[in-house]
Amino acid sequence: MKKVVAVIRGNTTEEAEMIAHGSVDGGISILEITYTVPNASTLIQKLSDTYGKKAVVGAGTVLDEITARLAILAGAAFIVSPSFNKEVAILCNRYRVPYLPGCYTAAEMIEALEYGSDVIKVFPGNTVSPSFISGMKGPLPQVQLMPSGGVNAENAKEWLDKGAAAISIGSSLYQSTREKVAEEAGRVIKNIKV
Repeated sequence: MKKVVAVIRGNTTEEAEMIAHGSVDGGISILEITYTVPNASTLIQKLSDTYGKKAVVGAGTVLDEITARLAILAGAAFIVSPSFNKEVAILCNRYRVPYLPGCYTAAEMIEALEYGSDVIKVFPGNTVSPSFISGMKGPLPQVQLMPSGGVNAENAKEWLDKGAAAISIGSSLYQSTREKVAEEAGRVIKNIKV
């Protein structure tokens, strides 16, 4: 499913890898490996090699241009940040890697657009409702928004129905086994298609 991003976190590289595999098993084909995961660059490279064209692997929680460059060298197909960073935007534009910064206000979104961001992460998404998307698209109809935080199987479809370009799902995927992760990912995909 091209409109769902699995945000992969974990206390260990192995835990994060298990969540990534379970997410793909469940039908999510876009993986955001956060730089809160130990050895995130190594995991990005490993998953990119493992999945090839079956999944798109990017980097999340990128706070500076040095980390963005490391992620790109590891094979990250996109870069996600919790906030907008001008230097990261410039670096990503230089290497033609999509940059999805976290923004919350119209002013932040306009600045991100001016620096070439095609998709903007609404963060923290759990502090707004899905109607935030349609509300923001009133004055900024060109903005492509992806809520992150608070998105789950129960409300995923509503976010998309309100105009989200994509949704970012994290904590609901953090299960104890690969099979349970796959089951939750599958539930998200099923509820979107309903």
